[in-house]
Amino acid sequence: MAPAVDRQGYWGLTTSTLDWCEENYAVTWYMAEFWNTVSNLIMIIPPIFGAIQSVRDGLEKRYIAAYLALTVVGMGSWCFHMTLKYEMQLLDELPMIYSSCIFVYCMFECFKTKNSVNYHLLFTLVLFSLIVTTIYLQVKEPVFHQVMYGMLVFTLVLRSIYIVTWNFRKKVPPVVAVTTQFHAWWHILTGLGSYLHILFSIYTRTLYLRYRPKVKFLFGIWPVILFEPLRKH
Repeated sequence: MAPAVDRQGYWGLTTSTLDWCEENYAVTWYMAEFWNTVSNLIMIIPPIFGAIQSVRDGLEKRYIAAYLALTVVGMGSWCFHMTLKYEMQLLDELPMIYSSCIFVYCMFECFKTKNSVNYHLLFTLVLFSLIVTTIYLQVKEPVFHQVMYGMLVFTLVLRSIYIVTWNFRKKVPPVVAVTTQFHAWWHILTGLGSYLHILFSIYTRTLYLRYRPKVKFLFGIWPVILFEPLRKH
């Protein structure tokens, strides 16, 4: 819900179906929701480096796609909160569905042979994305999007719990951040959670392929995965 008093700014009147609780154009004339905009950097910059590292490490293309999809979500969310335009809202919300489908595919393919393709799961996720997109463009109801996105997140959580419970011990690194904007917290935590999901999926996959993955922390804070290929005897 929008604040009681909002200023007019560079992007004009709000056309999005959602207007979050941050006061509009309170910080700068060029950004409708400043903090909700800049907090998306966590979903833009780190995944770009993750995609580059995945290419260098020769990981399967689905992990590159996962990183790039998260970057697209961050960029779309940046545009949405900067403008509060309906078109930019779609650029934020629809990639959330598509990227989560990629995350689901990665998590369910961790224990398959290298470079294998699960066409049945791929078809199911693509069909799901198309159906959600078609319905959402017609009904324009944010609750529908939130329920569909929640289903994907719930699937990821269940799959992660299954893997952790039966196969590995999961280490959760401490996260330190400072902000008083609750929706900005949402961006930071969901961006971090998606990034860690990709890392966890890569860790599971490379461990299964016997690449001996190791979790390292850049500057003692930011988690990345490094690994050594299986030595040939």
